[in-house]
Amino acid sequence: MDAAAGAAPHPDLARIDRRRRILAIVGGSSGNLVEWYDFYVYSFTSLYFASAFFPSGDPTTQLLNTAGIFAAGFLMRPLGGWVFGRIADRQGRRASMVISVLMMCGGSLVIAVLPTYASIGALAPLLLLLARLAQGLSVGGEYGTSATYMSEVAISGQRGFYASFQYVTLIGGQLLAVLVLITLQAFLDDAQLHTWGWRIPFGIGAAAALIAMYLRRSLPETSPDEIRRSKDAGSLAALFANHTKPFLMVLGLTAGGSLVFYTYTTYMQKYLVNTAHMDARTASAVMTVVLVCYMLLQPVFGALSDRIGRKRCLVAFGILTVLTTVFFLRAIGSVTSPTGAFFLVLCALAIVSLYTSISGLVKSELFPTEVRALGVGLSYAIANALFGGTAEYVALWFKSAGHEGWFAWYVTALCCLALAAALWMPDTARRGYLARD
Repeated sequence: MDAAAGAAPHPDLARIDRRRRILAIVGGSSGNLVEWYDFYVYSFTSLYFASAFFPSGDPTTQLLNTAGIFAAGFLMRPLGGWVFGRIADRQGRRASMVISVLMMCGGSLVIAVLPTYASIGALAPLLLLLARLAQGLSVGGEYGTSATYMSEVAISGQRGFYASFQYVTLIGGQLLAVLVLITLQAFLDDAQLHTWGWRIPFGIGAAAALIAMYLRRSLPETSPDEIRRSKDAGSLAALFANHTKPFLMVLGLTAGGSLVFYTYTTYMQKYLVNTAHMDARTASAVMTVVLVCYMLLQPVFGALSDRIGRKRCLVAFGILTVLTTVFFLRAIGSVTSPTGAFFLVLCALAIVSLYTSISGLVKSELFPTEVRALGVGLSYAIANALFGGTAEYVALWFKSAGHEGWFAWYVTALCCLALAAALWMPDTARRGYLARD
């Protein structure tokens, strides 16, 4: 193992007690919540602004176009994972997290004031695309850095529990986006939402990002100074020369994990509306309650991983998703009641919790300090861009081609890949780099 893995922690981290570590996790995750709120609010409000930027075509075609821009934002994630991972490994986790949340603020502000197709023609969707690319770059850097930070600052022996709050806030960002949309639906009619109401959530996101930036500025640093100054810090050459195996493990695990996660979260609202023919407001309400329950499950499964090991949780996730994905998607597509939809989606997400609760932690435990943010961020971003971010687009493409059922088998195939990665992976709770720190 790399000698750097056993280096002493940064003085800021060594001095803080349990209470301050918890506060550091809260501060770090607050920015994570805002980042993911800003990113997901696009997906949840696209039902209302799709026609403003893509006026021609039927509703499915318009949603397909907006989903394409959503997917394009994911294509910037590998670049963001590299840029911000390098910053985090060489300049510190705190600096990287502050810059990423400011970039997300700028993207949200642009979308909030962006003229529509009726005002500036084809320039409108082009500017929308550019804003989403900037947000994709930001989120590409956010995941790796925040996963690294929260894993390093967590208390040894309880890392699964504390690091699970990364997905608590990630899901919380989705939940906040849905809650904002439901609030607007309660006070505005459909015409107002289509005309100008959809802009409000983006303005809220831009303002919240500034608050998160302020909170992150005071976070303690977790990476040692001497490691940040080493020649291998944030180096792609060092990453691929010494850590190719864990890089490939994260690629496989993320391919299936992120795809099934986005299928049951961001895409599910549209699936309930377009396939199960549920009213948009009802679908939003169902997904709100589902996300609340799903968010609360994360610490439970994170604590479970501290007791039984990460590997067992990930293997269980792989087996169960392979066996149940086709069933769940078929059942949800033909559901006739909101209650039935709630239980089906929640059961599916309970299985996904075996992955999401420890996702960032497992990846952090696979890499040493000097390339941890880069290794986690880049490997995650590549797989997430190829499979997670394209979930909506692929699902809608299958639907428009008349083969909607094939999407469930596509998700199942990628979950098989995640299962293979989990079987290949060591139990990082006991044999990972963080266990040696």
